[in-house]
Amino acid sequence: MLSMRARIAVLAGAVVVLGAGAFAYVRSAADRPAPQPSFATVSLTPGPRLLTVTDRHLAVVPAGNPGGERTVSAVECVRAYAAAGTGICLRQSTPWAYQVVVLDADLHDRRAIDIPGLPNRARVSASGRMVSWTTFVGGDSYTSSGFSTRTGILDTVGGAYVTTLEDFAITRDGRPYRAVDVNFWGVTFAADDTTFYATMSTAGHRYLVRGDWVARTVETLRDNVECPSLSPDGTRIAFKQAIGGDPLKGWRLSVLTLSSGTVVETAEPESVDDQAAWLDNATLAYTLRRGDGQPDVWAVPADGTGESRLLIPGAESPSPL
Repeated sequence: MLSMRARIAVLAGAVVVLGAGAFAYVRSAADRPAPQPSFATVSLTPGPRLLTVTDRHLAVVPAGNPGGERTVSAVECVRAYAAAGTGICLRQSTPWAYQVVVLDADLHDRRAIDIPGLPNRARVSASGRMVSWTTFVGGDSYTSSGFSTRTGILDTVGGAYVTTLEDFAITRDGRPYRAVDVNFWGVTFAADDTTFYATMSTAGHRYLVRGDWVARTVETLRDNVECPSLSPDGTRIAFKQAIGGDPLKGWRLSVLTLSSGTVVETAEPESVDDQAAWLDNATLAYTLRRGDGQPDVWAVPADGTGESRLLIPGAESPSPL
């Protein structure tokens, strides 16, 4: 039987890998019946609108009035993102299985891939060509918590894809590195559709890595960076930073300037367990959950000034169209 200290260590490992509350939320989404709102036609055509997931359905709101009238589609997703008329939807295929689905601008399925585990992150490159997803999975023998992550990338034009980044060649602190406990999550793409950034976890550290899709390589850049999101101008990365380097204490939504290495914390006072989206080069959007687990989309300036504000109540997975 495990000692109390060992039990605490196991629990801590689970929180680090999963992020607070994410497993319970996605699982509950699979169990509860879906509401039946009045559905309408939704398009991913670029325009002044924000895409969200509302009650597990894709929905859009006007960018100039995000708290205003919401148009909800019949397309169900647990996580979603869109750019340049291409969408990614992580959805249930059976009561206990999920798919990553690439959508066209009219929300028609272009391609579907079965994925293991529970959906957590989704991203599309600015051009609409590259898509990525992250899921929580169980059963890896090296994890004391029983859970780890799988992150895949798909080139929607060339058709090539990988279901895990763990096979990429890793350089850590300037040296080749391999370890059985490596996990990746939270991909964000650069404008060239070759360079990407992500989080790599190994040996108790959570690194920001820069990857090369063509070369199948990643290299570490900085410690204590999770769920990176590259700004539209490619100069900064928004991320969640573990307080005191300890995810058990929560996360601060922060922004890293790539050229200088300078980090500023945003004015959001709550712990943010999400991969933020850039609404523009000055503003971040992200999901916070109420005490009952229901999500709201909030926004905050990226430069550390101002204050956070409620943007879209009862929604999650924001992305600007």
